[in-house]
Amino acid sequence: MKIIIEPHTLKRASERGASESEIFDVINNGLEITARFNRLAKVKIYEYNKQWNNNFYKQKRIEVIYTKEDDNIVTITVYVFYGEWE
Repeated sequence: MKIIIEPHTLKRASERGASESEIFDVINNGLEITARFNRLAKVKIYEYNKQWNNNFYKQKRIEVIYTKEDDNIVTITVYVFYGEWE
């Protein structure tokens, strides 16, 4: 399946601290989670150990919301959360 990353997703990723390569990684290797409005979602937790907005975080959790259209995966948006999960 081809992955199409919409411009809106890239804009949100930039604002929230995720990269395009992380979006591909989450879709290809992340765990499926429940999403609203009959959409699909995957999540992956990354070791971070850096500062974000003047706070230090051990990990970041990236969630990608997407749909399947024909033989394509089309992203809708991406959420990034900072903290510690594992």
